[in-house]
Amino acid sequence: MVFTMEYPKELKNDIMTKSKKFQLEGFLPGRGAEDATVMLVAEAPGQTEIKTQIPFSGQAGKGLDKALERIDLHREDIYMTSVVRCRPYSVKKRTNKNGEEKKSYPNRTPNKTEIKLFAPFLDFEIMHIAPKVIVTLGNSAMNRLLGNQYTVSNYHGQTLQQPIYKLSKDRKNYEKTKENYYIYPMYHPAAILYNRDLEKTIDQDWDNLSKLIRKVTGSAK
Repeated sequence: MVFTMEYPKELKNDIMTKSKKFQLEGFLPGRGAEDATVMLVAEAPGQTEIKTQIPFSGQAGKGLDKALERIDLHREDIYMTSVVRCRPYSVKKRTNKNGEEKKSYPNRTPNKTEIKLFAPFLDFEIMHIAPKVIVTLGNSAMNRLLGNQYTVSNYHGQTLQQPIYKLSKDRKNYEKTKENYYIYPMYHPAAILYNRDLEKTIDQDWDNLSKLIRKVTGSAK
């Protein structure tokens, strides 16, 4: 059975009220297995995810499903979330042939202020799910948990065992946890849509993740 995260009501109301200051829309809670061994942390939901209310929908979702199948995992085995729970969008203006101005609202990368605003949600999820392995997908997720000195291109496919960053109680600063976590940085499944040369690299990273899961659990799942 797929579990959908319920966040503390007061915390959610506070964050969602403050989020109105930014170009953000919708809300997508984390979901998956409540006792998941593996937690996938992405950047933010996109337009498709907000519409379907399903993490990793559309083309990125197909890439994820293919990767999970490769290592004999399923969506109901893992927990999926992101560092920002609403869709960050930008406003683009263009003028058509008739001189009419058209606006579009494409997805964009969340900024540091937005990531910090939503940080308590991710901290809550990590505490509640207590995953044995946290997989960061893309730079935003990795930087949120490990710091800005890390890049996916340098650390993808490597197993890191170390403290992670969580937001302080006053929500002003990040501080390192006392506990160590297994962190496994990876390219986002959508990366292959923009760079086909990454296909073999991403496949190898998923194979190595499977080995890590077996190491920490003694099984393939």
